[in-house]
Amino acid sequence: MNNIYNCTGHELKIPNIVDSQGIYLFDESGKRYMDLESGVWCTSIGHKNPRINDTIKKQIDCIMHAGFCYSNHILQEAAKLVLSITNFEGGKCVFLCSGSEAIEISRQIAKHLTGKKRSMTLHDSYLGSYSSVINRTEGWHIFNWNTCQTCQKHEYCDPSCEALQAIPADISDFIFEPGSSSGFVRFPPKLLIQNIVTIIHRNHGKVITNDVTTGIGRTGKWFGYQHYDIEPDMVAMGKGIGNGYPVSVAAINRKTMQELDIKPFKYAQSHQNDPLGAAVAREVIQTIQDNDLISQAAEKGAKFLAQLQSLVDGKTILAVRGRGLMFGVDIVNEDVGNAIFNALLEQGYIVCNRKALFRIDPPLSITEPEFEAFIEAFRAILAR
Repeated sequence: MNNIYNCTGHELKIPNIVDSQGIYLFDESGKRYMDLESGVWCTSIGHKNPRINDTIKKQIDCIMHAGFCYSNHILQEAAKLVLSITNFEGGKCVFLCSGSEAIEISRQIAKHLTGKKRSMTLHDSYLGSYSSVINRTEGWHIFNWNTCQTCQKHEYCDPSCEALQAIPADISDFIFEPGSSSGFVRFPPKLLIQNIVTIIHRNHGKVITNDVTTGIGRTGKWFGYQHYDIEPDMVAMGKGIGNGYPVSVAAINRKTMQELDIKPFKYAQSHQNDPLGAAVAREVIQTIQDNDLISQAAEKGAKFLAQLQSLVDGKTILAVRGRGLMFGVDIVNEDVGNAIFNALLEQGYIVCNRKALFRIDPPLSITEPEFEAFIEAFRAILAR
């Protein structure tokens, strides 16, 4: 890897992976690793999934890239499926390459339609790799919901709260990341989000959900926003919808599309609405539907969460949070976390190691015996 520039912020631990299957990776020595991170939270239905691989091969033999003046029927088929799972009947989709881009086009549409310049998000949200969402200074209203957790009224979230009343009227778009919280797996209160959405819509702004990480069944529903009983105007999705292939989607609801019909918007990218990405997205959704993986994620997730919570001792493991098959495990400090992470890796288990936190996002296809094996290995390491 001498010629690869690693600028991800994560140390490369296993440079020689040569094969994969389902939840497992294999290095050149034959050692097997259980991938509890799903790559970068992308392989929602497992590595080397035969249905996805066959779909890619078939589409490549037809057409994989389209220009701006011609297309392929697969785009319409994929879009209809996306709109059905977002409940955006009468809406439309744009197929792109990354979650960051799906968020960016949604923001641009909101600003184009509203004529407003300011965006809003929660203080701990990750909104992509573009500078327009990384540098949140001028042009942003950042809502810090940490104080909501200690507020005496948090259980019913009074709409007259000073923090809510301070939301400016000139917000073009509220971008809501429903549960990932920059990878730290925190779930904002439902009533808080509902109140914010009400304020944004009252002021004629747009609500965009960043379901790049929390979408496609990850939280036990198709999308993380569906736990909040809100109606977004646009949904950005990526990662799991490609199962490792780089495709993303910006889904736009009917009302917003009606506004775009009156006030057209222009955005052109070389791989926008490519048939190959659309074919993969369609097959991922159909595979999840055919195998009932959404309800399984909810059911297995509840069991796995209880198993992880059984490891909490108040000394090494401080807390565990989860929703569906997305979990966050708080470790007492970063040094201890690094030691446990390396011990797990040595035994063939890959988790996401953040600052004093493990993030666990296995493929939706993980079985109960597979997760139990991980729990036993984790427990044995803690007992040393």
